[in-house]
Parts: sequence; structure tokens; C-alpha cells
Amino acid sequence: MNALRKILGWVWMLLGPVCIIFLIKTAIGKIAANPVQDVYLPWIIIITVFTPIALGLMIFGRYAIRGEYNDKEN
Repeated sequence: MNALRKILGWVWMLLGPVCIIFLIKTAIGKIAANPVQDVYLPWIIIITVFTPIALGLMIFGRYAIRGEYNDKEN
């Protein structure tokens, strides 16, 4: 089970930056196609909200890789 946690930790560590890059790439494409306030304002809000979530995924993955969630024997 601990090995699975470490593997998933790497998945979370990689998923965070991939999500941020995907959001920014999609926003740039949508804003370039139609540069009006009705398009770029929601994307700014979406990126602002989801960036801390992606950073939290990376932190969660870091803790999983370091073994913070391993089963402890008392």
C-alpha cells in the first residue's frame, strides 16, 4: 500500500503543473480567438481559483513521496 501511495504521489506531483499549463494554454487560445471582457474575465477567475488547487495537489504528492502518509506501526 505504501508503494501505491508513492506512485500516486508522483502522479499528483506531475498533475499539478500539467493542469496549470493546460489552463493557461486553453485560456490563451480562447482569448486570442475573441479578445473581449466576456471571454478573458472568466478565464482569469478560473486560473486564479484552480492554481492554488493544483499547488495543493503538488504539496499532497510531495508528502506522499516523502512517506508522510505511510502506515505507522505503534
